[in-house]
Amino acid sequence: MEKIMIVEDDPKIAGYLHEFIEKYEYDVLSVDDFENLMDSFRQYRPHLVLLDINLPRFDGFYWCRQIRLESICPVIFISARTGEMDQVMALENGGDDFITKPFNPDVVMAKIRSQLRRAYGEYALGHQERILQKEGLKLFPERLELSFGIDAVPLTKKETDIIESLMDRHPRVAGREDLLEKLWDDQMYVDENTLNVNITRVRKKFQEIGIIDAIETVRGAGYRLHVTWTGEKES
Repeated sequence: MEKIMIVEDDPKIAGYLHEFIEKYEYDVLSVDDFENLMDSFRQYRPHLVLLDINLPRFDGFYWCRQIRLESICPVIFISARTGEMDQVMALENGGDDFITKPFNPDVVMAKIRSQLRRAYGEYALGHQERILQKEGLKLFPERLELSFGIDAVPLTKKETDIIESLMDRHPRVAGREDLLEKLWDDQMYVDENTLNVNITRVRKKFQEIGIIDAIETVRGAGYRLHVTWTGEKES
């Protein structure tokens, strides 16, 4: 069952959307914590997000950028703003579609179904999910998931990119400069410690599926992937 996350601070609109979408047999979550939105996103892992622009503290543009750091799931903005620039901003900040208020609920459902088909269904690129495999390790880049045997763990977008690079280079070394360029090619300068922090996070994800010492640090060169199951998992 596909999961739809509603981010709308008007409880009447959120409740109406929640009830209407549920009638079509979708799993629906209406967020009411607008300061820790990404915690809800990571826990729920929705297939699609309906996102208002005017929200407490941070606006929808900000939250869409945060989502795009971790996921490629469709994001549909729903807003009372009708200006063309608002729609341009929504798309430039990572949104996939824009619906103005007041809205026709049937149009909302049609757009939800359309985006789900494009992302996961009959219109998805290649009609087949891309899977990278190495010695029993499986990476699902589109769904941001890593599995080994019967164990699986969710990933962020950057964690996925790092693991994909390590798997592509295996058993060779993935250079630090190559990783930095792939992950942060839109930035002029990145603190060297940023990659170290992300590598540490990736190591912990491997530990969660029972692979200890998965990433070898090759001094002065980069990192090499090792796939050896230990039977131990991080609690």
